[in-house]
Amino acid sequence: MGSCLICGVPVDGHICSSHEEDVVFDFRGDSPHQLVPNRFYRGTVDGYAEFGVFIDVAPGVTGLLHRSEIDRRLESLDWEPGDDVFVQVKGVRDNGNIDLTWSIRQAEREFRGVLIQDGDVDRNPVQEATEPEEAEDDSKPETTTSENGEPAAAEGTEAAEPIVETEPAESTDSIEEVDPAESADSIGEVDPVESVDAEGAVEPEVPVDAVEESADADSSHADATVTERAAIETLSERVGDAVRIEGEVVSVRQTGGPTIFEIRDETGVVDVAAFVEAGVRAYPDVVVGDVVRITGEVESRRGEIQLETEGLVLLDGEEADTVHTRLADALADEARPEGLQPLAGDEAVAELGEGLLDAAEAIRRAVLESRPIVVRHPATADGYVAGAAVERATLPLIRNEHAKTDAEYHYFTRRPLEDPVYGMDAATNDVTRMLQDRDRHDEKLPLFVLLGTGSTVESADGLGLLSVYGADAIVIDAAVADPETRDAVETLVSPELAAVDDDLSTAALAASMASAVNDEVRADLHHLPAVSYWEGAPERYVDLAHDAGYDVERIAELREAIALEAYYQSYQDKRELVTDLLFEDGGDLAAHISEQFREKLQTEVETATENIVSESKDGVEFAVLDTDQYTHRFDFPPTVLLLSDLHRRHANGEPFATVGIGTDELYVRATADLSIREVADRAAEEVPKAKIATAGVREGKIEFLAGERDAVEDAIVDAVAEQF
Repeated sequence: MGSCLICGVPVDGHICSSHEEDVVFDFRGDSPHQLVPNRFYRGTVDGYAEFGVFIDVAPGVTGLLHRSEIDRRLESLDWEPGDDVFVQVKGVRDNGNIDLTWSIRQAEREFRGVLIQDGDVDRNPVQEATEPEEAEDDSKPETTTSENGEPAAAEGTEAAEPIVETEPAESTDSIEEVDPAESADSIGEVDPVESVDAEGAVEPEVPVDAVEESADADSSHADATVTERAAIETLSERVGDAVRIEGEVVSVRQTGGPTIFEIRDETGVVDVAAFVEAGVRAYPDVVVGDVVRITGEVESRRGEIQLETEGLVLLDGEEADTVHTRLADALADEARPEGLQPLAGDEAVAELGEGLLDAAEAIRRAVLESRPIVVRHPATADGYVAGAAVERATLPLIRNEHAKTDAEYHYFTRRPLEDPVYGMDAATNDVTRMLQDRDRHDEKLPLFVLLGTGSTVESADGLGLLSVYGADAIVIDAAVADPETRDAVETLVSPELAAVDDDLSTAALAASMASAVNDEVRADLHHLPAVSYWEGAPERYVDLAHDAGYDVERIAELREAIALEAYYQSYQDKRELVTDLLFEDGGDLAAHISEQFREKLQTEVETATENIVSESKDGVEFAVLDTDQYTHRFDFPPTVLLLSDLHRRHANGEPFATVGIGTDELYVRATADLSIREVADRAAEEVPKAKIATAGVREGKIEFLAGERDAVEDAIVDAVAEQF
């Protein structure tokens, strides 16, 4: 019986089932069938193919990382044959083919441990490295004294513990004046290890897991040699130098080697590595939110700046207050945008300026505080364009703030929604992820940015779940909003609630807000509002897009291409693909996908048109389509898009409504300004057994019990006709 190398619980082996995906394995077997599904393995790039990358997990054991498993374009990978990479094994087929999937962790330090899998046997490399040495010689290496008076490791060994800042002994005139037991009492019940100071006297050395609370570091060795505090933003210019930094602990993660503290000051964020021994937590009393002073040497590892710690002091009192004040002042100066300049000078957007500025400030503050940002938006053209606008503005700020090359993937996530309602399913997913990140990696709770969702009462339960855990959320929605949601989020921006009467899209609001988040990308956003309108885009936005080099046909191609890609893998952000389409495409990609969009939509429209049932009620013409029988429900286009297109094609200016009815849900489109809730309530009075309820105000969706389908159809037609 062993113990889990991460949590210490008794296990048969080295890792418990809860943490098996937190370690990476070095595979030393010779058969693919020895690999364990869902484990992460270190591999080597063997070569590229049109459909993916071949990865050698071991000599003669090669798997395929298919391009569909990679969260970016295959061509954008900077891997070269022979490079070390990290992958997860999805499974091994009977013929020995290995299916691999992408690992967002592409550095050993990002895992919490390392194990060796030798065939079917797992081994701990740390034990292998230490046990033979201990068996050979139980004696400790001779301690020598360095030039500056500090203990130096014996020749051929490395110091196992970082220097911990402590108060010096009151007197070092003789060995007798130092009481080891008394010193041990001040830091815990431990056996002190003697070291020799510069004067030749012996004093007890504090163990690495005891952090001095008083933080009087001016008398310490490290601060004696490094007196001037360095700004984190300058560390890239000081590789090889010994420096001192002060800041707040943003996150702590334990790797198979050192403990990595992410430290933020008023200028940036940097990783600080502290090593005791492989997989052992250094400075266990230091947690997220603490203020610390660190001395160490600046290093560059694989292009990333990192500080190798020599000493760490936990600050409190006035020293901590000074750092907190410095950080708060910097946040106040940097977080609030100078002002909002709506794209195309849109006066309607300007009326919402205060709320949009609050949203922009929240996003900028989250970046500066190293708080993850999660963007939720519907899987529609408007939703994807809105999300892409915020993403375009925020990612450069994250890159500037963090030294880690993968920070933009770690601190910014888009998670599209199949339905434009932030319900319990989406909220449960978000809360589960954020709690895992908090508990596993000491991460701060994210800021949730809800675009085109979260503003109606249908989202109340989902928003309530976020609020239970104190997660902040902002909502920007141009379509529909309910007053009841005002208190459920930090900031709610909607023309509906501000009495702004204009034809705005969520992407139009998001693009203007994004320009306040980062004015340097403003020119990149000029065409986005026009892309987000299916028809009747305001002339001001059409002109703005034209000035940016996008004519009407090009805008239509982008809109259709985004709509098609939004449907497929709708829960994926498709970051690189969307970026290529909206910002970096010369025209071929969007034109190609747009052509597919038109072909698929036309085929479905023709099929649906042949099966529309026309009827009239109180002077209103209805086109009713059985969406179960006469649409391909699991292929493009989705029902919502199909019905909207059918309605646009068949409405002729007269009172007209389109109804698409399925097994237990229906959608309504009308030339009148309908209240879908009133329609549902009126129909519910007529057919109480059907339990009719509004499921989505924005898309005109109503749900009911399947057994009352025919009665519901008649009741909805009557209720719609009453509102004309």
